[in-house]
Amino acid sequence: MTRTTSRSRSDESRRGILLLFIGLILAMFLASLSQTVLSAAMPTMVGELGGVDHMLWVMTAYILASTIMMPIYGKMSDLLGRKGPLIVAITLFMSGSVIGGLASGMEMLIVARVIQGLGGGGLIILSQAIIADVVPARERGKYMGVMGAVFAVSSVVGPLLGGWLTEAVHWRWTFWMNIPLGLIALLAAVILVRLPRGTNSRPRIDFAGMATLAGATASLILLASWGGNDYAWNSPVIIGLGIATIVLGALFVFAESRAAEPIIPLALFRHRNFILTTTAGLLVGVTMFGAIGYLPTHLQMTLGRDATSAGLLMVPMMGMMLVSSLGTGWLVSAYGRYKWMPIAGSALIACALASLSTLTPETPLWMFCIFVGMMGLGLGANMQILVLIVQNTFPHRVVGTATAANNFFRQIGASLGSAIIGSLFAVRLVQIIGERAPASEAAQIGDVSSLTPNAVREMPAALHDIVVHGYNDALTPLFLGMVPLALTAVVLLCFIREDPLRTTVEEDAVPPVAS
Repeated sequence: MTRTTSRSRSDESRRGILLLFIGLILAMFLASLSQTVLSAAMPTMVGELGGVDHMLWVMTAYILASTIMMPIYGKMSDLLGRKGPLIVAITLFMSGSVIGGLASGMEMLIVARVIQGLGGGGLIILSQAIIADVVPARERGKYMGVMGAVFAVSSVVGPLLGGWLTEAVHWRWTFWMNIPLGLIALLAAVILVRLPRGTNSRPRIDFAGMATLAGATASLILLASWGGNDYAWNSPVIIGLGIATIVLGALFVFAESRAAEPIIPLALFRHRNFILTTTAGLLVGVTMFGAIGYLPTHLQMTLGRDATSAGLLMVPMMGMMLVSSLGTGWLVSAYGRYKWMPIAGSALIACALASLSTLTPETPLWMFCIFVGMMGLGLGANMQILVLIVQNTFPHRVVGTATAANNFFRQIGASLGSAIIGSLFAVRLVQIIGERAPASEAAQIGDVSSLTPNAVREMPAALHDIVVHGYNDALTPLFLGMVPLALTAVVLLCFIREDPLRTTVEEDAVPPVAS
C-alpha cells in the first residue's frame, strides 16, 4: 500500500514538472522568437512607419533592455522567489507587444521593443532557474537540452513566420501573436509555479549596482553598434562611449564590493568553473552571432539566393543544433559526464568557422550545408551544458544570480560579435569594391551600402562579378579571424573541474557562496 502511494505521488510529481516545463518552454519560446520574427517583417514595417534611418534601433532596443535586465531578474528571483518576477516579465513582454501592435510611428515601435526587452530579459533566465529549483542537476540535462532546442526552432520558425504573417495578414501580427501565447504562459506561471519564497522578504535593493550596470552595458552595446557605422571610431561620440564604459564599469565593481545584496556578486568570480564557463560562453557568443548574423547576407549577395531560400539554407545548422542539444542533454542525464561536450562543441565551432572562410561564389550548396551543420552541432553541445555547469557549481540560494550572470556575459558577447563583425564587414566591402571597380563603372554600382540582391543580379556581368566577389572576400576572412576565439574557448574549457552532478536540489549540497 505504501509502495503504491509512493509511486502515485512520484507520477503526480512528474506530471506537475512536465506541465510546468511546458509553460516555461512557452515563455522561453516567446523571448527567443521575438529576436527573429521581426527580421523578415522589418523592411515592410519601417517602410510603412517611415523610419528606415531608425531601423537599427528596433533590434538594438530589445537587445539592450533584455541584456540589462538579466542579472536584475536573477538576483530578485533569488531574494523574492521566482513566481513574482516571472509574472512581471510575462506581463511586461505582453504589454510591449500590445504597444508594438498599435504603433503609429517608429518612436512608438522602439518604445514597444524596449518594454518587450524589459520582460524578455527575465523569461529565459527565470525559466532556467525554475527548472534548477525542481529538477536535480543529474536529471536536468534532458530538460536543458530541450531548452537549447527551443532556440534552434525559433531561429528557423521566426523568419519564416514573420515573412508569412507580413505577406498573408499584416506585420502587426508579429506582435499580436504574442498575446494568446503570453496568456497561456501567464496562466501556467500563476497556477503551476509553486516554489518556496526567496531568501529575503525585505531585501536591500542594489540600486547603485543596477544603475552603473545599466549605464556600462548601454555604453558598451552602443559603442559596438555605432562604431564604424554611424560614427567613426575616432569620433567624440565613440571615444565618449568608450570612456563611459570604463568609468561606469569600474563604479559597478566598486558598488558590488560594498552592496549587501549585489546584482552580480564578486564572489561568483572566486569559482574557477564560473570564470571558465562564462568566458567561454562570451567567446562562443561572439562567434555564433558574428557568423549567423551575416551568413544569410552571403547567401543572397554572393550565391544569388532570395530571402526565403537563404532562410531555408540555414535549416541544416538549426536542425543539427536541435539534434545536438537534445542528444547531449540525454547523455548527461543518462551517464552524468559532461566536460567533454562543450570542449568538443567549441572545437566543432572552430572547424566550422575555418570551413566557412573557404566559401567562394562557386562553392556548392551541399558543401555550405555541411559547414553550417557542423556549426549547429557545436553550438548545441555548448550553450546549455555551460549553464548546467554553472548551476551545479553554486548552492540553490544563488542559482538564479549565477545563471543570469552567465547569460548576461554571453549576451554581451553576442552583441559585440554582431556589431564588430558588421562594422568590419561594411568597411572592408567599401574598400574592396572601391579598389576593384574601374572609376568609369563605379557610378553604375552606386552606394555600396544600398545594394540589394535584385540590383546585383541585374548588373552587367563584369560589375556583377566584382560585387559578388567583393562581398565574399569582405566577409569570409572574418570567419577565419574568429577561429582563435573558438580555440581559446576549447583551451579554457579543458580546465573545468568536472564535479559530480548533484542528485538533489537541496541548498546545502555544496558550501554556500558569500555575497
